[in-house]
Amino acid sequence: MLFAQGTVALVTGGSRGIGRAVALDLAREGAHVLVNYARSERAAKEVVALVEEDGGSAAAVQADVTDEEAVRAMFRAVRAEHGRLDVLVTSAGITADRYLIAMGLEQFRAPVETNLVGTFLACREGLKLMQHQRSGAIVTLSSSSGLDGGFPGQTNYVASKGAIIAFTSALSNEAAPHGVRANVVCPGFVATDMTRKVPANLKKQYESRIRLGRMGRPEEIASIVSFLASDKASYMSGSVVVAHGGGLG
Repeated sequence: MLFAQGTVALVTGGSRGIGRAVALDLAREGAHVLVNYARSERAAKEVVALVEEDGGSAAAVQADVTDEEAVRAMFRAVRAEHGRLDVLVTSAGITADRYLIAMGLEQFRAPVETNLVGTFLACREGLKLMQHQRSGAIVTLSSSSGLDGGFPGQTNYVASKGAIIAFTSALSNEAAPHGVRANVVCPGFVATDMTRKVPANLKKQYESRIRLGRMGRPEEIASIVSFLASDKASYMSGSVVVAHGGGLG
């Protein structure tokens, strides 16, 4: 197992998609996992049940990552119940695609609030806990879209994901003196609820352009996150890890 007994991990957006896979993988590797959700309580509890069926340990924790007080309250609860936080994974994210000339301000702001501001709030509160224990690992989830510009109609999503990459780089500088590492993972086209919304003809077109010839699986991203969160990656901080099947040809 990658994690010692007593390791506490929190995954934002842990009830679905890549976050769900990350929560399951962290638990399988020995961590006690706090599965954060905003509205999908049933889905979060399903993740907890799967972890427990597999012999692991987990609990569901509610907080909308765009709500500053809710995020603060979640981390206060972590401190009160566990006294520590060893791993933080920020996976909560949304899309709101539309071509720029037809995009309203609120539609632009929506992914920025959840993806970027949500990452900021969780990392700020998580770092407060980690710096006192002088140890910890933060893994943020961005996207290869933040590096290559994504698909048409994603200026808001790409802006949020590109900013997460820059944010994590700066965070790693501030966290390092406290013994805390921060890295960012940039998945490409991965089979999740988010990508299931893509029309079948476009999905087939995108898949044909991926050098490995297929979409990624959430579990493939989760294993990278678990590695970065573990002591196996003890000399990695400020790294940008891209997992996009070789990119689009």
